[in-house]
Amino acid sequence: MLRRSFTAVLEKNAVFDGDFATEPYEVGWASEARFFVRVRELSEGARLLCRPQISPDGLFWCDEGAEGVSIAAPGLYSFAVREFGNWLRLDCPLDGRAKLLIYLALK
Repeated sequence: MLRRSFTAVLEKNAVFDGDFATEPYEVGWASEARFFVRVRELSEGARLLCRPQISPDGLFWCDEGAEGVSIAAPGLYSFAVREFGNWLRLDCPLDGRAKLLIYLALK
């Protein structure tokens, strides 16, 4: 069986000034997911936490359980998520200002 893969761009050069969550993405067909967070700009002293959340319906959310990634400098960051059910998103508490690209790679 040929495995399918897909990469979704969840945020493209978006600027955030505080806490946010990405748009939910339906991923029930996939068995693996990997988030990539590219931080293009981060204000001095800013801290960003990106942690995965799961949902059965895309409306009500709970933390997936993975630590996610803590970010304090520009760069590319990534982490994998498994056994996630039907919907995924990132919950991102942000203390400061950030310009980001966020990708979700699925297979």
